[in-house]
Amino acid sequence: MLVAMPGMADERFSRSVIYLCAHSAEGAMGIIVNKPAADLNMPDLLVQLDIIAQDDAIRLPSRIGHMPVLMGGPVEASRGFVLHSPDFHIDQSTLLIDDGICLTATIEILRAIAVGKGPASAVLALGYAGWQAGQLESEIQANGWLHCPADPDLIFNTSLETKYDRALRGIGIEPAMLSTTAGHA
Repeated sequence: MLVAMPGMADERFSRSVIYLCAHSAEGAMGIIVNKPAADLNMPDLLVQLDIIAQDDAIRLPSRIGHMPVLMGGPVEASRGFVLHSPDFHIDQSTLLIDDGICLTATIEILRAIAVGKGPASAVLALGYAGWQAGQLESEIQANGWLHCPADPDLIFNTSLETKYDRALRGIGIEPAMLSTTAGHA
């Protein structure tokens, strides 16, 4: 996972926690897991996509009704990506990223979630963060990002406002002690 440093110049990534889905010599792709999509919730989205009727939105189980819709990043912001637990799989559509995290980007997963047959843990993100070859490495060297081990609780916990501080504390950093300026030895 990537954790934005306090001096992050790009406001779109200020205080972001990003789950890195792919990283290779060609570039990187990740999903911001701590920023809610503006004025959008899961019941309204399911209605907009004609997955459920408006009348059914109020009858959704609490777990689904409170599932966060995240602003996953500035790239393809109208496209949905679901990070989820590995207990759900759609052939040729679900990518197992690591032991505890999968990624599915089809409407079928939203249909399964709406009827209670989806994964036990999931978050929906609109868009993603992307880096060209070498770009992420340069940003890390320029003190733009810290990195920490992937943590399913940071991804799936619905307390979005605490994820940034919890990610920092998880790697032994007290958020108040971070400086907005970089130092080089």
